[in-house]
Amino acid sequence: MQFLLDTVETPVGQLFLVTDEQGALRALDFEDYRARLERLLDKYYRHYQLDPLPGSAPEPLIQALTAYFAGDLAALESIPAETAGTAFQRSVWQALRAIPAGQTRSYGQLAAAIGHPSASRAVGLANGSNPVALVVPCHRVIGASGKLTGYGGGLWRKHWLLEHEARHSDGGAAFALV
Repeated sequence: MQFLLDTVETPVGQLFLVTDEQGALRALDFEDYRARLERLLDKYYRHYQLDPLPGSAPEPLIQALTAYFAGDLAALESIPAETAGTAFQRSVWQALRAIPAGQTRSYGQLAAAIGHPSASRAVGLANGSNPVALVVPCHRVIGASGKLTGYGGGLWRKHWLLEHEARHSDGGAAFALV
């Protein structure tokens, strides 16, 4: 399988965009997490070739990311993502996409939403294995206490993204750490 690697600049740093030859998004990660990006690609697509090709990302993907960072939080909802992963992981990722921008859920709430209320740890592992950050908004998951917990892009980015979404959502309130 051949994948194309492109980049886009954002307010939270450069993003790596991995698409297939048909233009489907396969992975998205932050510039300082390339090793994690490659680890997830290795995990999900054992045999693949990653070719750096500036300008290869489909224009609708670039436009949606630009619109999101400009305050159009719904822009990412239109991005189709083709991800590998187990059926359980994909159910978690689908549930993540159902969390409205500007809102958060705990791991336990997410586990209950997919019909596995005692699987919060497994939900956390699936969350951490998400290959398409932002598009599958794993940053919207916080600890049961309301505190920020781990994020593959770094806690400072998670905080920035949650504040960005809170500012631009219907409520317009800033995200508050408990």
